[in-house]
Amino acid sequence: MAVGLFREIERAYFDLRWHLDPVAATQAGIKTYDDRYGRFSRVALAPHLAALKSTGTALEEAPAADLEDEIDRTALLNEVRVVLRRFERERPQAKNPAFWLSHLLGGLHFLLGRSDRSAAEKARALAGRLEDVPALLDDARATLVEPVRVFVETALRVNEGGLALVREVGTALPGVAPADAQRLAAAAEGAAAALAGFAHDLERWLESASDQFALGEDDFNFHLHYEHALRDTAPELWRYGLHLKEEVEADLARRAARLNGGGKRWQDVADRLRADHPPAAALVASYAEEMRRARDFVATRRLAAIPDALLDVVPTPAFMRPIIPFAAYDSPGPYSSDRTGWFYVTLPDPRLPAAAQERILRDHCRHEIAVTALHEGYPGHHLHLVHAQAQRSDTRKNVWTPLTVEGWALYCEDMMGEEGFYRSEEEQFFQRVNLLWRATRVLLDVGLHTRGMTFSQAVEQFVTELHVDRANAEAEVRRYCAEPAQPLSYAVGRREILELRQDFRAARGAGFTLRGFHDALLRYGGLPVALIRWGLGLNA
Repeated sequence: MAVGLFREIERAYFDLRWHLDPVAATQAGIKTYDDRYGRFSRVALAPHLAALKSTGTALEEAPAADLEDEIDRTALLNEVRVVLRRFERERPQAKNPAFWLSHLLGGLHFLLGRSDRSAAEKARALAGRLEDVPALLDDARATLVEPVRVFVETALRVNEGGLALVREVGTALPGVAPADAQRLAAAAEGAAAALAGFAHDLERWLESASDQFALGEDDFNFHLHYEHALRDTAPELWRYGLHLKEEVEADLARRAARLNGGGKRWQDVADRLRADHPPAAALVASYAEEMRRARDFVATRRLAAIPDALLDVVPTPAFMRPIIPFAAYDSPGPYSSDRTGWFYVTLPDPRLPAAAQERILRDHCRHEIAVTALHEGYPGHHLHLVHAQAQRSDTRKNVWTPLTVEGWALYCEDMMGEEGFYRSEEEQFFQRVNLLWRATRVLLDVGLHTRGMTFSQAVEQFVTELHVDRANAEAEVRRYCAEPAQPLSYAVGRREILELRQDFRAARGAGFTLRGFHDALLRYGGLPVALIRWGLGLNA
């Protein structure tokens, strides 16, 4: 017997989600919990996890009115399963200090950057969260009973940038009432002291931390099946990664011969071309210009509807740099009146020696900026996620898998090339270099978590095979260790979307248009491609 209609349970799930994770609520545009943080100790989590299990049971029994509801119900049920698995078995709250710091600093960052709250609302919310920092870090100390070395190393870097952010918060809101300003400044001082103290704990944990970051094949396959809705297992994706890598390397060799007149490896050609990059001071403007060009191209060719939402290109905040060595994107909240997305560009730290800054800038060469801009902006993440947020379904507004989101953005790199976006052989060359990077991610992701690959081996493969700066390679691999089954989602998601397009074309025959396919896919937001296929009537 059904315990309730699906949409009622859906609303109850998201109420629970915002209560469990107030920072996610802030990011979504929900103001109710702006002045506090979540609690992730064993005792604090227990009632939330019990409620999640009840929600899962209700979802299993709830009737769906039609196919569209059934697709959302399946996606939401899998979301509940993944969240439960994360906190009960994978337990980042017990192993990864950056889990706590990302929650802490994201809660400040999203409040500071959004324009959907008044200065007074921001001041009170920021003060409340800053006052909560010492208690949050006390919970972290008590809960982090199995720290993992690579996660602690990342957290030390995040903590350093976090101190700068907290100090900035104390003076970042002009025009607030004196009493609010005094409270905010005092709260920032107390939070900075707590973070400084937490740095000592991190240094102490380094001495005894475990090297056991790997998830293991069973849990890895769980993510493939329930987060991504893939039938593949880790060994099958390992073979796919090897095949794709071989295919792209052969293509790059041919392209390098054309660019260099023969006689040099593709890595040598890439090294030569990477010497041509904007100076650090012009990097953000260079990405912004390519973002505008990509947007205009999509609009002119009518490849997808352009959403009514701005996209700001900004330097990556200091606390995010350890896990974003190149560029990244943050969407507006689905319930926020501020529809601005953020495209982050990671600039070299000006305190670094000139040679070190130059090595980092080489990963932002002029021929590579266009493909990165379209991946993060138009028709990539910004266009995709803002379309998702325009759907009536709360599930489609909020639930997504990186298989679809990253797969879509990587698919767009190919599709824009098919449509003539790239202006030169060099830009096309780097689009393929980026595809090889994503093929390598499949191998490193599966290797690190299921095949005994070490952190050092993964970094060395990045540096040796892709000629990535070692510091950037280390930042990439730190993320792969902490986010199992995410790095592979780019290349595997691209494969799934290309196969979906092929089947959509066959089904539509002479009526197929690229715009029609994109409109049909975007209606499902970031739900797994297997569920989109179901909705489009393309199941085998």
